[in-house]
Amino acid sequence: MPTTIAVDAMGADRAPKPEVEGAILAARQYGVRVLLVGRKDVIHAEMAHHPSARHLPIEIVHAEEFISMHDKAALAVKQKRNSSMRVGLRLVQEGKADGFVSAGNTGAAMVTAKVVLGVLPGVDRPALAAVFPNSTGAASIMLDVGANVDCKPQNLQQFAIMGDIYFRAIFGGKHHKGHQPRVGLLSIGEEESKGNDLTRDSFKLLKQLPLNFIGNVEGRDLYNGSVDVIVCDGFVGNVALKVSEGLVETVRSMLKESLQATITRQFGFLLSRKAFVDFKKRLDYSEYGGAPLLGVKGVAIVSHGSSNGNAIKNAIRVAAEFANSGVNGKIQDEIQQAGATLMSNGAGAATAQPEALL
Repeated sequence: MPTTIAVDAMGADRAPKPEVEGAILAARQYGVRVLLVGRKDVIHAEMAHHPSARHLPIEIVHAEEFISMHDKAALAVKQKRNSSMRVGLRLVQEGKADGFVSAGNTGAAMVTAKVVLGVLPGVDRPALAAVFPNSTGAASIMLDVGANVDCKPQNLQQFAIMGDIYFRAIFGGKHHKGHQPRVGLLSIGEEESKGNDLTRDSFKLLKQLPLNFIGNVEGRDLYNGSVDVIVCDGFVGNVALKVSEGLVETVRSMLKESLQATITRQFGFLLSRKAFVDFKKRLDYSEYGGAPLLGVKGVAIVSHGSSNGNAIKNAIRVAAEFANSGVNGKIQDEIQQAGATLMSNGAGAATAQPEALL
């Protein structure tokens, strides 16, 4: 049986065009079965532009409503019970799909996933994990990047456990040469005493875990390959993510402008075109698909609202890899093993307040 991924076909800024394109690409390249969830007439109209895709394992599941980027997350989830998000996540909850992908309202995706799928035993708050390419040619992951604006130390301790497991499951030994992933706490200095109350208290808790905790890391360490898993609260993580995306776009634009400024440079650009294309691909967010929501009972991937077909294709790939990796079982086991330490702190069970940040 092929892996089945449900896709919120009404989520992206230009929906359903990128979702349909991504579904076709994923079905062709990865052999996955895709369920496009949304307004059947709208999706059919878009599919009509791709007659060669009729033989592919792509099906349409009707959902009358959809949640827009402007909807208030909690209110929309409560009022739009037949939204494409809710219907798609229900397919996962019912076992009719192995994972779910949405490029829609992040806050709504967070809340809906928690309501429909629930959280794994022992997990207080799910976290979004984003991939960051680094200078070694490998990649690091950072969590949380927007699911939890306000966190407590025990939340970051759980993020570290989930991030370590996810990194090992998805990247395996090829990124860290068989060694246990290096886990770092994002702060304003390497010393244990640096940072705010959250980072200082979290440092003490992370030291208690059976992880390869290397201590505090700084912003520059996101890209130098010195750390594999970067832990922070969702506010800091989302700012770092958005700054990084903006910087990448600026560098690409300035580099292209500079290379085309004169005839000599244009000639040089033609000679180095392949290197430039490789550079763009390494920094292209669409190659990484989306951010998995770690800690829920199922597979949910949140992508950018501006996702193109390539981004959706890769989000479907990430969802399929996640579904086949057994990550959730490992998270549940290791969180429960660390349960005595986590629960001895007494707090941390407060309800998350997700924001539509991505």
